[in-house]
Amino acid sequence: MKTIVLILALAALLPLPAWATLQVVACEPEWAALASEIGGDRLQASSATTARQDPHRIEARPSLIARVRNADLLICTGLELETGWLPILLQQSGNSRVMPGQPGYLEAGLQVPRLEVHAQVDRSQGDVHSAGNPHIQLDPRNIARVAEALTRRLIELDPAQAAHYRARHEDFARRWQAALERWETRGAPLRGLAVVEHHRNMSYLLHWLGMNSVATLEPKPGVEPSAAHLAHLTRQLQAQPARLVLRAAYQDGRASQWLAEHTGPRAVVLPFTVGGSERARDLFSLFDETLDLLLDAAK
Repeated sequence: MKTIVLILALAALLPLPAWATLQVVACEPEWAALASEIGGDRLQASSATTARQDPHRIEARPSLIARVRNADLLICTGLELETGWLPILLQQSGNSRVMPGQPGYLEAGLQVPRLEVHAQVDRSQGDVHSAGNPHIQLDPRNIARVAEALTRRLIELDPAQAAHYRARHEDFARRWQAALERWETRGAPLRGLAVVEHHRNMSYLLHWLGMNSVATLEPKPGVEPSAAHLAHLTRQLQAQPARLVLRAAYQDGRASQWLAEHTGPRAVVLPFTVGGSERARDLFSLFDETLDLLLDAAK
């Protein structure tokens, strides 16, 4: 029995054979989509969450534990976004290959310039992340940065297919850069537009497009708005109007709709990630759809 255990442990440390298919589990849909862009048929990618789920809070289901147990690579946003469920998932899976610090774990949030980094955080401030705002995926420049890091990691895990990953990354990067230039041209009219966010999960999108967040529906991050807070926002927006009220597809729409009806800005539901709307089926259509919704609402 000891011999068998030793063989299995050694096998886990060896490079994958040329015929193997990498098993990739992403914590969020955007990273599963990116892995498929870079890996193609050399990997199978799935997401632990969907666009209709709050990525802060999911259940570590047995089926998800089994997927992580068999994963060669786990790619998560990090920056404390998954802190409520990922440690349990890792512990229950028992997969040493994908533990933080190992080659099989990639933290996307560490690959990009971070917004809203806090020197000191306590629970009285609500759901605030000391390492920075973790919702990095709505700046397409961040997607490009994570794609580079992901390509390097795939090559490290599967060196026999290095040429495949490099070629697919080069193709993706070329198409992404062309799309980025198109998106930035289309998004130019949004610069300076005042908006209200449901939760501070649009910061990277607003930073990229030069939009201005004047308020949030949540009185503290992660705390749903009360009637008193909505009344306060109503008075605030009379003095400092906003054009749009933004929320992600997974968030309850009652507060944003109420605020829109009582103060004037249009309520807009953004897909937020791949799968957040019928059209946003991949990374490219995610940004096409997001810009279409913003531009249409801002008319």
